[in-house]
Amino acid sequence: MTGGQRPIRVVVGKPGLDGHDRGAKVVARALRDAGMEVIYTGLHQRPEQIVATALQEDADFVGLSVLSGAHMTLFGRVLELLRDAGAEDVVVFGGGIIPEADVSRLKEMGVGEIFTPGAGMAQIVDWVRNRRERLAI
Repeated sequence: MTGGQRPIRVVVGKPGLDGHDRGAKVVARALRDAGMEVIYTGLHQRPEQIVATALQEDADFVGLSVLSGAHMTLFGRVLELLRDAGAEDVVVFGGGIIPEADVSRLKEMGVGEIFTPGAGMAQIVDWVRNRRERLAI
């Protein structure tokens, strides 16, 4: 945090039926340890619940973890709901088991970045900070 800026606010969501949230929790902790305010929504959240939390918490970012194979649908729905709410300025990023071909499609849809297995926590933290600086959030 610099010059009176409020901390970066990130909602970390685990949409869908996948019950594996260790990665989401590790990312949430890394972001929190880096000085960001992190709200973790928990397992089995609907996109509507994640977006409602992001709006209520005035989030700058929404991070989604998807391991179920439903990434195109889930990311797409979150982006759609944010647009419908007039919150296009909320940056969506995520990770999980996502094929490279789908990573490019997700970015074309408006996802800021996808971190696949092996991405380091410093890489994710740096990306969020750099994105905030570029957008002057």
